[in-house]
Amino acid sequence: MSRHRAALFDVDGTLTDTNHLHVVSWWEALRQHGHHVPMHAIHRAIGLPGEDLLDHLLEADRDRGEDELMSAAHDTLYATYFDRLPALESAADLLRTLSEAGWKVVLVTSAKDRELGALRRAIDADDAITDTATSDDVQQGKPAPDPLHHALELAGTPPERAAFVGDTVWDMKAAVRAGVAGIGLLCGGIPRGDLEEAGAAAAYRDPAHLLAELADSPFAAVPSA
Repeated sequence: MSRHRAALFDVDGTLTDTNHLHVVSWWEALRQHGHHVPMHAIHRAIGLPGEDLLDHLLEADRDRGEDELMSAAHDTLYATYFDRLPALESAADLLRTLSEAGWKVVLVTSAKDRELGALRRAIDADDAITDTATSDDVQQGKPAPDPLHHALELAGTPPERAAFVGDTVWDMKAAVRAGVAGIGLLCGGIPRGDLEEAGAAAAYRDPAHLLAELADSPFAAVPSA
């Protein structure tokens, strides 16, 4: 096992201000296939892998033959934003500060290929990122602990020497199940109470707030060895 600690990060809504772009893209993809789902319900489902998101939002007896078409429509719609995805304030500074302090920084995301490339360009901190764990690497996405287990394997770090930063209840539930300290950010639009109920050890407004409070955050309680 590595002597390093691992700082695991969700991306959408945590490091980039992109949750509502996903909401609009899913809303339109669903509408195109005859499903009229309120945006607030879609927002609550963001963070789940596409297949799980559709299971969460739609009736169980639907024609599942359309699921791939809806996911493809979402991907096409979301791709129109790739050249202007906004990073959240101080996201890059937070990653670099942790990396310079000796943490292994691993992104944990459902994003694939071109989307992940666009997100990393928006964050602009590749020099601080050790590795990336995606939903393609595991059988189940968040809230299952599989993505975090995979991220810990990539970092060579046990759960007790890691912390995971995310913005959804799915992130916090995955952290609890993986035995990793969960840190919630409110910038994804989910209330503090919901994140704490799902297992967040603490919650901060955004990456800038977490960076400012880093010395007193759950990161400071993670043992180095």
